[in-house]
Amino acid sequence: MRFALTEDQVEFRAVVRGLLADTCGPDELRAAWPDAETAGGGPGGGNGRVPGAWSALAEMGVLGIMVPEAQGGLAMTEEDLVPLLLEAGWAGLPDPLAATAGVAVTLLRHASSSEPRAGELLAQIAAGEISLGCVFLAGRVAVSNFVPAATSLDQILLCLDDSVHLVDPASLQLERVQSVDGARDLFHFVVPAEMGESTALLTGAAAQAATLAAFDFAALGAAAELIGLSRRMLEMTILYATERKQFGVQIGSFQAVKHHLTNASLAVEFAEPLVLRAANSLALGNPQASLHVSMAKAKASAAAKGAAAASLQVHGAIGYTVEYDLHLYMKRSWALAGEFGDVEFHRRRVSAELLAK
Repeated sequence: MRFALTEDQVEFRAVVRGLLADTCGPDELRAAWPDAETAGGGPGGGNGRVPGAWSALAEMGVLGIMVPEAQGGLAMTEEDLVPLLLEAGWAGLPDPLAATAGVAVTLLRHASSSEPRAGELLAQIAAGEISLGCVFLAGRVAVSNFVPAATSLDQILLCLDDSVHLVDPASLQLERVQSVDGARDLFHFVVPAEMGESTALLTGAAAQAATLAAFDFAALGAAAELIGLSRRMLEMTILYATERKQFGVQIGSFQAVKHHLTNASLAVEFAEPLVLRAANSLALGNPQASLHVSMAKAKASAAAKGAAAASLQVHGAIGYTVEYDLHLYMKRSWALAGEFGDVEFHRRRVSAELLAK
């Protein structure tokens, strides 16, 4: 099977890249950091969001790409959203695009047949009126009680072992924590001792199935963004290697530099088809979708780590400075590489899937 993008998907991806180039440049990324000093400039006091990007994405239909037509969406699939997340990664967009347009929509579609609130939220997502985060505390998936940009979210979907709850961030005990990527504006929260029936969207087996599907998309969304981030870092590094000179020649002409960048680029080229294959599996309901997602996330995380390491080494000392743009994308790749399961988590998941057959 060939997992190449269709002509329409390529065109949509190009338009989104142009939109993000206009709304989410390095200056806008720095402004998203709460701390101007660690961002290398900017006004400081950011909340993990880029002003203007969210409304522009909503107007273009990106937020509602997987929302059913009945709720004002485009009724498209994971295969259509994932290529756009590649571009979000390339731009370094900190806004919760994957969390809202992919993870939350996946959960809400599962709940919409029995829970009126789910349909209302889907319509609000498609209209660009709300943004949502999602937290997984179910034992079957990689758990974490951290959520980016929590104070800017309208609602948080909390996935427990046998229930999915819709909670107001204002009702949670939130504590800002330091993240390697300050643009994420990361918060730790404490789950309330008791979650009432009034917050539950799904329970029992339906909640378990929805949680697994949502987690798979969360991991895949992170993998897609990692591919975009890797390409951005390597693009910056190749440009730098053609301009920087030592001993009167471009450093890009040195064999060692070529080998480092070639190896990093090959890892990204091998990882991207796995991401597209996983998107196809989710869209078609392939019973091996979880396996394909874990293969994609493991490869994308490893490729991003390699791209970051090669980029940092080729840039030399300037790569360590926060005033230089590389750190904006490098630090995001470090954060996403471990989010929703790191390399080892997904390798174990792949092994378990294969041994079970």
